[in-house]
Amino acid sequence: MTSGKKLVILDRDGVINVDSDAFIKTPDEWVPLPGSLEAIARLNQAGYRIAVASNQSGIGRGLFDMATLNAMHVKMNRAAAAVGGRIDAVFFCPHTAEDQCECRKPKPGLLQSIIERFEIDPASTPVVGDALRDLQAGAALGFPTHLVLTGKGKKTLAAGGLPEGTKVHDDLKAFALTFLASLSE
Repeated sequence: MTSGKKLVILDRDGVINVDSDAFIKTPDEWVPLPGSLEAIARLNQAGYRIAVASNQSGIGRGLFDMATLNAMHVKMNRAAAAVGGRIDAVFFCPHTAEDQCECRKPKPGLLQSIIERFEIDPASTPVVGDALRDLQAGAALGFPTHLVLTGKGKKTLAAGGLPEGTKVHDDLKAFALTFLASLSE
């Protein structure tokens, strides 16, 4: 596999940044989790590109608009760059569950778009999330799934029903360290 095909797919809220049951609605509410941006930088240094796959139903609910979502992602990208990291693409679903679209996780539409855009092999591309829907979307297309215990992760683990083979990590930093160490075994 060429280095251009090495990719890690991350959920956003609860994996990269603090999550909120009231939604992350402004750039000021977007706050990185400790170590998450450094974990992205470490993955980049190992030759991995980063794609984010995120449900953003706040748009469909009218809680914020595209300009605000873009401003959040500018802040995220600048914060990552400040520690030497880079996020290559952000794929998001703006719909609510009622829209019954194909891109809202747990449906795999966002991840299918990432496969097509980056021409990756799902079997060698980890999907990291804090919610069951993140893992279900990944498992549906044969991605290795990784649960982080930040955000909704502890509740997700306690509820059970994780896709077979899901690995559990304390946070994104722990995932990055474990994942990169496993490559050299």
